[in-house]
Amino acid sequence: MARGLERHREHQNALAALGKDLARRARSTCELCEASGVPLHPYEVPPAPAEPELESCVLLCETCREQLDHPARRDANHWRCLNKSVWSQVTPVQVLAVRMLRELALRETWAAELLEQVYITPEVQAWVEQASV
Repeated sequence: MARGLERHREHQNALAALGKDLARRARSTCELCEASGVPLHPYEVPPAPAEPELESCVLLCETCREQLDHPARRDANHWRCLNKSVWSQVTPVQVLAVRMLRELALRETWAAELLEQVYITPEVQAWVEQASV
């Protein structure tokens, strides 16, 4: 048990170490909803590599993170921000945005319409298919 806890802490420390680079890339805003002036945290886009990498992480506000982690608490209106983030040039941001749009499109007309307009590369498509939100 102690070994697993130690590995978890090391992983969290490595993830936290990416914080400055993520903040620089995101200009200190949430990479999904563009919230600023709020606490932001690194989030690994599944499936994540064993060691945290900048190319597999995004910087999220607590609202986005909470709603990703707890689907029952999702507020569809909050996710209208995906109208912009789905066009991001940052691959993990685009992956998360497309995954969320797919979930929302089951209930929300605006999400289905936006999803129809989105072009994603085969690389992004493959990552999107590997897991869901």
